[in-house]
Amino acid sequence: MDLSQPIEENYANPKTCFFHVFFKASALAFYILSALFADSFVIIFVITVVLSALDFWVVKNVSGRILVGLRWWNEINDQGESTWKFECLDQESLALINPKDSWLFWWTLYLNAACWTILGIFSLVRFQADYVLVVGVCLSLGIANIIGFTKCRKDAKKKIQAFATQTIASRVSSTIQSAFSIV
Repeated sequence: MDLSQPIEENYANPKTCFFHVFFKASALAFYILSALFADSFVIIFVITVVLSALDFWVVKNVSGRILVGLRWWNEINDQGESTWKFECLDQESLALINPKDSWLFWWTLYLNAACWTILGIFSLVRFQADYVLVVGVCLSLGIANIIGFTKCRKDAKKKIQAFATQTIASRVSSTIQSAFSIV
């Protein structure tokens, strides 16, 4: 590691970044290479879906929390309704998030879905419905993370704006009160 580089040019969490990319790349690489060289659809399906599920779990529970400070999940309440739950770091901690880590997180999230979409189109063109199933499972896991983290980011922005508005309003109110209490 070159210590002469400024800190912000390096990844703050290189191990997390590695695993964030590793499971995405391994699922894609296994699917592409095994489809070229193997005949057993069941093995291709199982290993690709397991790698994609590992990617889903790592992104949702580890790299999302560490690289961008966000976490999401979905719960079913007693009435059977689905509710989204979001967690976000506080404003001070979010300011410390490494921009390079954040960039890697978001770009690989979208790039992974784009790659699976292209592979799905190839499977459709080649009339391989069974491989469309593999791509559909992997793509749905990736899109679930995209939707979850996008909603989480929007929720975090709303909370930050509400906090800023509340802070400004309380400061203005205290300034006005102190101005009138001096008289």
